[in-house]
Amino acid sequence: METNHEGAKSAKKKQGSREQGAGGKFLNPLPNLDEWLEIGKIVAPQGLSGELRVYPESDFPERFEVPGTRWLWHPGDKEPQPVELLSGRYVEGKNLCIISLAGVKNRNDAEALRDYKLMVPASDRPQLGEDEYHVTDLIGMLVFMQESGEVVGEVVDVIPAGNFLLEVKLHQPDEAVESEISPPKSPKHLLIPFVKAIAPVVNIQSRRIEITPPPGLLELAISH
Repeated sequence: METNHEGAKSAKKKQGSREQGAGGKFLNPLPNLDEWLEIGKIVAPQGLSGELRVYPESDFPERFEVPGTRWLWHPGDKEPQPVELLSGRYVEGKNLCIISLAGVKNRNDAEALRDYKLMVPASDRPQLGEDEYHVTDLIGMLVFMQESGEVVGEVVDVIPAGNFLLEVKLHQPDEAVESEISPPKSPKHLLIPFVKAIAPVVNIQSRRIEITPPPGLLELAISH
């Protein structure tokens, strides 16, 4: 998935496919959020020659492997700034990319870019196939039990973990009343595997996900 974040691409890393799950990380506000997609975060230098370690927020390898213009943004900056991606590669099994950027020639240059976000314009969002979704489409959707229609909660994050997981803040119907008579309880969150067997209905237009969880799944909710 890529965030605006972007979306999820298949098992291997494609955009939101529920055959293998959908994932990505929903991070907090970016400038002109509707105009940009976050594809990764620079987390550390790699070696001494200016290479950078990037935690990918995109499930499209070409974002990091195909040379061309990307944009850098750091919290506090007004707008992302263009930079040329020279080369890149995935590190198998570590959910990590190693990239080279123009003008970043040594470890000190690379260290100065720690925590910067890699961005692309929202107009560069890849087309989705069947059963594929963008992270931003999933965040904020309501989750319902398919059989009873009972509301379970709201999607607040999408987490890559083999099969992707929906982090759902559970619905607390008596929250307002409770706050008048006692301190509010910490909201409970639940991780739901985003696979067709458990989330067979995803309706982007109505902002609704219907689930058929296995016995005991809802009991695994924890305070957040």
